Amino acid sequence: MKWINHQIVTGFIVCTATNDALFTASSIVGAVIPDRVEGSPPQDSSAYWKWRKKHRTWSHYPLIYLALIAAAQVAQEYYPEPTLAFALNLITYALVGALLHIAEDGICGKVPLFTPHKKYGVKLFKVGSWREYFFAALIILICLFVRFGDIEQLRSYFNL
Repeated sequence: MKWINHQIVTGFIVCTATNDALFTASSIVGAVIPDRVEGSPPQDSSAYWKWRKKHRTWSHYPLIYLALIAAAQVAQEYYPEPTLAFALNLITYALVGALLHIAEDGICGKVPLFTPHKKYGVKLFKVGSWREYFFAALIILICLFVRFGDIEQLRSYFNL
């Protein structure tokens, strides 16, 4: 998926689940972590394919992010100081954003699941295609209906 769609879809999912603007913002920032870790693809054709072969390996390995979330939760248990707990919650939601990024990439290609070098997934659409934007819009609509319950409540919220 394009970065903007990662951020929008992740934001809507986390906002629907938490109803917390700060956690939503944190997850939106985290929604691009797996790709940011890899860096930009090189412009040189031969270097690009070498980079592409390593794309979605370690940076998209969900167990790393799950382990970091677990470590943040353990740290929060042992050091319950409010400022640290707040910071750890922001970090946790950024990592949730990264996990959602990986799940989103898993429906438009393959991502590692059990090991960093064996990838699984389906290709429902090509990155940048109209189907990707349709999928993002569909997720947004589902989140809005889950959040507001029915069409009348949604209309009154947006003054339609």
